[in-house]
Amino acid sequence: MRYIGNKENILDKIYSILKENNISGKTFFDFFSGTANVSKFFKEKNYQVFSSDILYLSYCLQKAYIENNESPKFDKLIEIIPKNEFDNLFATPLETVVSYLNSIKGVEGFIYKNYTPTGTENLPRQRMYFIDENGKRIDAIRLKIEDWKNQSLISENEYFILLACLIETIGFYSNVAGVYAAFHKSWDPRALKPLTMRTIQLLNNNQKNIVYNDDSMNLLDKIDVDILYLDPPYNERQYAPNYHILETIAKYDAPELRGVTGMRDYSSQKSRFCNQNTALEDLDKIAKTAKYKNLVLSYNSEGIMPSDRIIETLKRYGTVKLEQFEYARFKSNNNGLARTKKTVYEQLYILKREV
Repeated sequence: MRYIGNKENILDKIYSILKENNISGKTFFDFFSGTANVSKFFKEKNYQVFSSDILYLSYCLQKAYIENNESPKFDKLIEIIPKNEFDNLFATPLETVVSYLNSIKGVEGFIYKNYTPTGTENLPRQRMYFIDENGKRIDAIRLKIEDWKNQSLISENEYFILLACLIETIGFYSNVAGVYAAFHKSWDPRALKPLTMRTIQLLNNNQKNIVYNDDSMNLLDKIDVDILYLDPPYNERQYAPNYHILETIAKYDAPELRGVTGMRDYSSQKSRFCNQNTALEDLDKIAKTAKYKNLVLSYNSEGIMPSDRIIETLKRYGTVKLEQFEYARFKSNNNGLARTKKTVYEQLYILKREV
């Protein structure tokens, strides 16, 4: 899944830097979980992982990838869903259920009516996030998953695993440049392909991993870990409006929409890290109040918090070291400065807390 600040491609480098600085342990708290890729990485390293994010779409991913340690069996569902004669005899239960979801007929639901050209033909400007058929397919799959949950045909784990499969699929068929704050005025070739829901890979690390759908600032004194990992927004762009459609698909709550892009209200999901002054205030509060042995702030060299102010803030609570390396810029940002400057620096501020 494409996501601003996604660390998937640089996690090995980050991990090697932490090892070089003797940062290790058994417990890890991913304070701004996002796509859950960082949490997944440390789950694979056999840490007990705590993760949190204020966006519900992130919570769905966390529930599936992080808290869940089981392969879904879908015992109740397998007995009643129609079998496709072309289904693989050796398919897993998840593959069988996803294959069935891919076979159901599309319906004209909330996504079709608000984010496809025909569904929005009465608006001054038609929305082109999805082709008509894919909008219907998203609605049909999402409604079926909810129906199964309401009938108690799937467990909570199975519910979130299916939602994660759908969320992870959407980006392959969206007519956007990485984020959902706007849509293309013409069709991206990938958006014209019929949507086919994909399965996700799950991992059992035999740890009691715990996830939260909350403002992580509310959890400061509730979780005690060896590594507290912070990967906050680094510019003034709020995350919630950039992923508003995925949030709506995850919640499927038929929110009131506004504007050309059909934006849902996100006033309760704004991050204080999108403002320099409040970002530094919250960073100080985290470093002062949270329970940890090591704090790692992953930041961008073009972030709104100046490096000297970050170091000044963190060193009040222990020994601080800055490590940094160059990496490719997020592609949807390839405008303005990004057209001539294709790379930025990943900055790791490592705080070893004084006891």
